[in-house]
Amino acid sequence: MLKKKLAELGRGRFVPNEERLTFEDLCKFVRADYAVNDNRSTATLNFNIKHLGFFKFDRAVDIAPDRVLAYQQQRLSEGGARATINREVATLGRMPTLAVKLKKLSWRPTFEQLDGEKVREGFLQYGDFLAIVDNLPEYLKDFISFLYFGGWRKGAARNLQWKDIDLETRTARLAMKSSKNKEPWVLPLAGTLWEIIERRLHERRLDCPYVFHYRNGKKIGDFRKKWNKACQAAGLTGVIVHDMRRSAARNLSLSGVKEQLAMKITGHKTNSMYRRYRIVDEDELRQAQEQQQAYLQSQIQTRKVVPLRTGT
Repeated sequence: MLKKKLAELGRGRFVPNEERLTFEDLCKFVRADYAVNDNRSTATLNFNIKHLGFFKFDRAVDIAPDRVLAYQQQRLSEGGARATINREVATLGRMPTLAVKLKKLSWRPTFEQLDGEKVREGFLQYGDFLAIVDNLPEYLKDFISFLYFGGWRKGAARNLQWKDIDLETRTARLAMKSSKNKEPWVLPLAGTLWEIIERRLHERRLDCPYVFHYRNGKKIGDFRKKWNKACQAAGLTGVIVHDMRRSAARNLSLSGVKEQLAMKITGHKTNSMYRRYRIVDEDELRQAQEQQQAYLQSQIQTRKVVPLRTGT
């Protein structure tokens, strides 16, 4: 056994004292990783770890696929959404990966994700969007309109300051610290977006650096109650603010904007993620079918094969 362990140690496959590594140790590794890499999702991490307390008395080597399956079953019985549980298991999977990297564990188990995760596919037709805006408080109307036409995330628009607006070139620059993907991007302020900025200029306060703010100059905070009230008054249910971002991606595509340019505007890094936001509805599918039928009908008039005449 000693020779075997020494051989494994020489090949980097044996980690002394890995049996003593606990779940709490794994949590420390992932928190340190988030801090070092300046990850924006620390609040989400802490939320996930709170539910992962299921493993708090486990050793790291005992967190195997069967234990994760038991955790998933318990979370489902508690009414947890499959998407939420998958995010929690993804966080759990990150922990042994870091432990292996730090030479605290010799291997990383593979955890299966739950099937049937519901992907949010909401978007707003322009008329519905206008109906919601009409029922919003004045200080939120420009803010929500900026999200709908610009495709920015709610948090990014909240943090938008006048120093990020170039009035000469009519552009808004999202600072890296406010960007979820840690990359800055530039939004041209044309048409309605420029009109929004012009209105905000009239409301600008010297004691407030933010473009969008309350009447007293404070940064916009939680407005879920006012949003839900406006949606209810417009006769709409199940609409969330993030649907504005999906709507922007969809509207850009329907307007004929090339995908790469649309991604520059919305700040999506990958084509797959952009296409996930660019929702297709039944009307578009019906239009595609009509285009196909029209094309086939046109081919009847352009038939190239001429049948041979039979002898009389």
